[in-house]
Amino acid sequence: SGSVVRLSASEEVGIELKAGGDAPIDLNHGFSVDLVWKSIAYDRMQVALKTFAVDETSVSGYIYHRLLGHEVEQPQMRIALPRRFGAPGLPELNHSQVFAVKEVLQKALSIVQGPPGTGKTVTSASIVYHLAKQNQGQTLVCAPSNVAVDQLTEKIHRTGLRVVRFCAKSREMVDSRVEYLTLHYQVRHLDTPERAELHKLQLLKDELGELSQADEKKFNSLKRAAEREILQAADVVCCTCSAAGDPRISLLRFRQCLIDEATQATEPECLIPIVLGAKQLVLVGDHCQLGPVVMCKKAAKAGLGTSLFERLVMLSLRPIRLQVQYRMHPCLSEFPSNTFYEGTLQNGVTSAERQGNVAFPWPNPNRPMIFYTSVGQEEVSASGTSYLNRTEASNVEKVVSRFLSDGVEPDQVGVITPYEGQRAYIVSYMQRNGSLQQKLYADIEVASVDAFQGREKDFIILSCVRSNERQGIGFLNDPRRLNVALTRARYGLVVLGNPKVLSKQPLWNNFLVHFKEQEVLVEGPLNALKRSMVQFARPRKYAPENRIVGGPAAHLNSMPRGQLPEGLGDGTPLPMPTMGGGGAQRRGAPNSGRRYMPGTGAADGYHGAPYCNSQRSGYCASQGEYGMPVTQQSFASMSLSDSQPTAFDSQQGVYQTQGYGSQSSYDSQQQGYYGAQQMPFSQGDERANLSLSQDFALTSSQEDLYRYGDVWGGPPPPQ
Repeated sequence: SGSVVRLSASEEVGIELKAGGDAPIDLNHGFSVDLVWKSIAYDRMQVALKTFAVDETSVSGYIYHRLLGHEVEQPQMRIALPRRFGAPGLPELNHSQVFAVKEVLQKALSIVQGPPGTGKTVTSASIVYHLAKQNQGQTLVCAPSNVAVDQLTEKIHRTGLRVVRFCAKSREMVDSRVEYLTLHYQVRHLDTPERAELHKLQLLKDELGELSQADEKKFNSLKRAAEREILQAADVVCCTCSAAGDPRISLLRFRQCLIDEATQATEPECLIPIVLGAKQLVLVGDHCQLGPVVMCKKAAKAGLGTSLFERLVMLSLRPIRLQVQYRMHPCLSEFPSNTFYEGTLQNGVTSAERQGNVAFPWPNPNRPMIFYTSVGQEEVSASGTSYLNRTEASNVEKVVSRFLSDGVEPDQVGVITPYEGQRAYIVSYMQRNGSLQQKLYADIEVASVDAFQGREKDFIILSCVRSNERQGIGFLNDPRRLNVALTRARYGLVVLGNPKVLSKQPLWNNFLVHFKEQEVLVEGPLNALKRSMVQFARPRKYAPENRIVGGPAAHLNSMPRGQLPEGLGDGTPLPMPTMGGGGAQRRGAPNSGRRYMPGTGAADGYHGAPYCNSQRSGYCASQGEYGMPVTQQSFASMSLSDSQPTAFDSQQGVYQTQGYGSQSSYDSQQQGYYGAQQMPFSQGDERANLSLSQDFALTSSQEDLYRYGDVWGGPPPPQ
């Protein structure tokens, strides 16, 4: 028997099984999986929501009102700042990590953005150390997954704090590298007189299978007392967000609460630990990577897919961004940094430190990355709900075999793909057709992109799969998924795909142009690679293959990129809800704030990245992304006319001097971005006349409106 421990947006499901005796761990066929509904986590979410609504003592007044989007003054945290912001047993902090720790200690509510490889686990552990040392009361540390909790527990333990890793009873038999810190382990090894009697009853229960009614009652009483004693003596309690709703934890009160990987947890999930008395709350995550997995489309459309972290960004709470990455070879971090983080990521490792000393045929040995042109044909998988590409899988095997032949260990290589059908086919193909020993391929980890978030390997092979005449790319259209895929490798990256299909999507077009400029876009046999002369397709203006999945009322700021709402362009006015953020309206107060949130560049910690939900989060990028005063405020009413463009809010910085399209290398005329002349269109005969109003009335065609670019979730041009 067992239970599901991880779901992903693909068909991949992670399960853990409990079995007596020797379990057949190598079994990959001849078994069945029955899904049994477990409502415990959802029941705890509902309890947390009700508690938050009715119990004034569940959370501080400031945090309560801030989470609801009310404008309230930040309380001053009276705290003596430490001389040293690092923590014992942990690496020294860099300047951005020190700044993050210092800021968090002085605020009642903080959000820390940790881009890939920036050391957010070390930063989080340092924050917890200082919170525990400088405040009265216990600190609760949570994350949505057990893996993330274990990693953070281990780091916090190194600082010398008394840590208890609390886990559900169903996980007490699961092996863990922090087992010695778990509550059930500490109960068994508790050195008290009561422990002797508890141990005797435990042995009797193990031997007989059950106890008499009187002994069972005494056993449970002694066990609860021991658990309570250990929990109350701890400086820090670590558990998953859901486990924080366990009665053994929920009866306690925690003044400080830190939630790691907060962008991967749903909002009700985050509330479970928050309502246990939080007076100081820290959320750590990265809203430029994949968010929580919500399998129900109706729930996602209602807003469940928006994490609490992201909503607070939308409510103009300034993220504190970590800026030095220690994972990737500098050439691998260049595109993600410029595309998703406004170029603010600094490299904490040098090229020399990321030389893999592998004889792989990199076109440029100083830039260990290639886009390997693979023009196969996609197929629908046997399940009928996924895709696979046999040609691409064959090329993946060749690349993997080359790495293994060059001396790379199997556990240093990771193969990722957006589609479960391709993942399963690659595993099977390498086992059947691999040119090396079968065991080597069995040790290669093949996973979905979603499942690999938070992970890293020395070498990553990304199989894109999609290759079709209609040139849709499905999952690959999500910029956050691309960000995750490109930031898993430490030493080298190999991307396999069909550039003619991928280049239809503007983000991928920019990616391919980047690889082509670096002379690492290649084709041909692996032992005789040559530069690919493929001509890219013109990026499409509108990708209708995905429907809008937004927040409440399907507001445009929650639209996935490249999508427009129904009715857009057919003359139907589209009413826009009022959202909080950037000085936005609060709970029905009309036009109560600024139209444009100044200082939204990277220096101030905002994520105005062109592809990184910058409009979804309501910020204009520091490079002058449109400068549209529609950021989380009464939105712009747009209508097309032949009149000259009006600087409709010039004092608020509408027309940015570094507007899009100012680089002549990009076809800004065709895409209709603000060019060097800061014109809404560059076609000459069509101009925009824009004015501010509370509603968004749209009366033009999809094509013309799409020229407003990312204001509508469309594709921004390259930086």
